[in-house]
Amino acid sequence: MGENKEKTSETSELRIKGLLSEKGVKIPKKQNMDELSTRGYGTPEDDGLLLTFYEALYLLDKGILEVEEKGRKAGFQRLLQCFEVVDKNAWPMYLAYRDLRSRGYVVREGFGLGVDFRVYERGDYGKDTAKYLILSIQEGKPISLEDLAKALQQCQSLKKELVLAVMNRRGEVVYYSVSKLILA
Repeated sequence: MGENKEKTSETSELRIKGLLSEKGVKIPKKQNMDELSTRGYGTPEDDGLLLTFYEALYLLDKGILEVEEKGRKAGFQRLLQCFEVVDKNAWPMYLAYRDLRSRGYVVREGFGLGVDFRVYERGDYGKDTAKYLILSIQEGKPISLEDLAKALQQCQSLKKELVLAVMNRRGEVVYYSVSKLILA
């Protein structure tokens, strides 16, 4: 993954309204969902588009999304609280997601087994498969070697590169590529 920071092509004039749900933020069908979907956001559903909490937090922070809960505006902190109920690793996941998006990558939900995200090379989304699988962790919070080995094995079986996104104590994200794990 390249180190140069590239500006994303998010349009500031895009304004979307969504409704807070237990699974994330629901964008009703009447909104211009295609604009978000083609940029790699959300999962289409019958009655609209569902944004994950980290996608919604990112778009809210960018001023692209407004979130309502029971007729009232829901802010960043409220959205983050809902995300933390669903995932104890919410803050590191969001920081990794935000950092990757700000570098111009399209970031989609992972496959499970500890893999948080699939990351597409710039310009590859919709044309090719994801090149990287990201596991986001927080400095000082251990991850078992067994979990790391499972994630690496899964990545290798899919012919993807495993990248650890480690949030340090200052809130910065540092990336480590994992190619081999030898347990003695």
